[in-house]
Parts: sequence; structure tokens; C-alpha cells
Amino acid sequence: MPERIATQQTESPPRAMRRTGKKDVAVPRDNLRRTRAWAETLQLAISATLLTIIFGSAIFAAYVAPYDPNAISLGNALKPPSASNWFGTDQLGRDVLSRVIWGSQVSLFIALCAVFLAGMFGALVGVAAGYFGGIIDAVVMRCADVQFSLPAVILALVLVGAVGPSMTNLIIVLTLANWARFARVIRSEALSLRARDFVLLAKLGGASPIRIIAHHIVPNVINTFIVLATLDIGLIIILEATLSFLGLGVQPPDPSWGTMIADGRGYLEQAWWISILPGCALMATVLSGNLLGDALRDRLNPTHIGRW
Repeated sequence: MPERIATQQTESPPRAMRRTGKKDVAVPRDNLRRTRAWAETLQLAISATLLTIIFGSAIFAAYVAPYDPNAISLGNALKPPSASNWFGTDQLGRDVLSRVIWGSQVSLFIALCAVFLAGMFGALVGVAAGYFGGIIDAVVMRCADVQFSLPAVILALVLVGAVGPSMTNLIIVLTLANWARFARVIRSEALSLRARDFVLLAKLGGASPIRIIAHHIVPNVINTFIVLATLDIGLIIILEATLSFLGLGVQPPDPSWGTMIADGRGYLEQAWWISILPGCALMATVLSGNLLGDALRDRLNPTHIGRW
């Protein structure tokens, strides 16, 4: 009997094997995990490269753009993409590539300002609501519920229509339309952190609430804040382009991706590049931002098995 048991233990397949009808096949668990890690790293690299190119062209638009984005040349109107005009020209003869590059500067500046202001305000009230609770938590969350009850596009349309279209007003409106997302997520993080042992020990040690928030709460919500901000950039870029498309965003002759897409609506059959190419730039920016946010969310998660 002992010999039979020993024989069975010797003949049992390894842990990483599975028995099929013909033979034992090794399950490449380590290879699968390694492939997944490489795929995530490749995703992060591609997204970061595209965003670097887009942000670099926006920052150095004066040196990268081949022509003046507002220079009108009616004799060159509706020219298709060529060696002299890589993205073609629009109905007024303006170079589409130059307008896309300068439009990226406008769109990204508005998006970054709105994300920064919405993120800072939302994180501030979220940390205060989560740590102090009580009436502060109730007021902040009810305001967030009111903001969430209205679609961001509708709220932005109402506010821009009331105060008038301008770049400053657009930044303020986009900030008011997106702060609640930061506040709700950061509040939940602060609620969890205030019950942790190190926070309770800091309270027993006589640390003030400001010191606890600055030294124990804020450093532990920075990762969440970075991920939210990265994901929110794409959303705000789309919202800004939507308002510009409807005529409530950046006003002509200043280039903007939404305005350029709107300008090409009547020329889609004969000059598709006026709308399609700015739309592709918008799609690439938003997609890269979302992929980068997803990769950062996985990498900054302490339970994630992968490493940089």
C-alpha cells in the first residue's frame, strides 16, 4: 500500500500541467503573466509617445507649424493633401496642418487649466468632507449630487450661454462641470484613510487635523488624483470640442479642433480633410490619454502584480 501511494505521487503531473487526450501540456502561466506585463508596458510607451508628440507640437507650435494658421489664400482654397500642404487647405485657403497644430495648443491649454482647477478644488473639498464628515460632508456631497444630476454638456451649454463664449469663461465652466468627480472619489479615499491605524495614532499623539491631512491623507490620495486627472483630460477635451463645434467655445479666427470640425461639415464630399484630420487628432489625443490613465491606474495600484 505505501508503495502504491508513492507510485501515484511520483506519476502525478506537475502543478503547472494539464492532462489532455494525448499528452501532458505545460500551461505557460509565467509566460502569460510576462506577456501581459509587456503588453501593458507597450501600451504605456505608445500612449506616452503620442502624447509627447502632441504636447510637443502644441508647445512649439510657432516653430513646428509650416504656415500662419490664419493666413487666407482664396486661390489655394480646398486643395487636397500634398507635399506643400500635408493636410490640405480649407475653404479659405488656410493650411489645415498649421491650424491643427495651433488648435492643439488652444484645446490642450483649456483642458489642462480646467483639469488642474477642477482637480484641486474637487480634491480639497473631497479630503475635507471625508476627514471631517458631518455637515461638511453632507453639504459637499449634496452639491456633488446636484452636479451629477445634470449632464456635463447641458450644464456647460447653459453656463456658457449665460456668461458668453470666451476662453476664460470656457475654463471656468469646464471646471464647474467636472469638480464633483474628483470630490467624490477623493472623499471615499479619505474616509478609508481616516480609519487607518497610522491616522488614529497621529490623533492620539496630539497632531492637529491640518497636520494629519497634510502628512497622512494627501500623500496617500496623490496616486488616485493623478489617475483621475489623466482620465479627465480626454473628457474635457471632448467637452471643449463639443462647445466649440456648437459655436460656444473658442471663437473664430482662433483655431480649435471643434471649430475646425464644424467648419468642414459642408465640405465633407469634396474636402473631407477639413473635418476628418482634426477629428483624428482629437481622437488620438483622447485615446492616448485614456490608455495612459488605464496604465497608470494599474501600475499605481498597490495590489498589482506587475512592476515598472
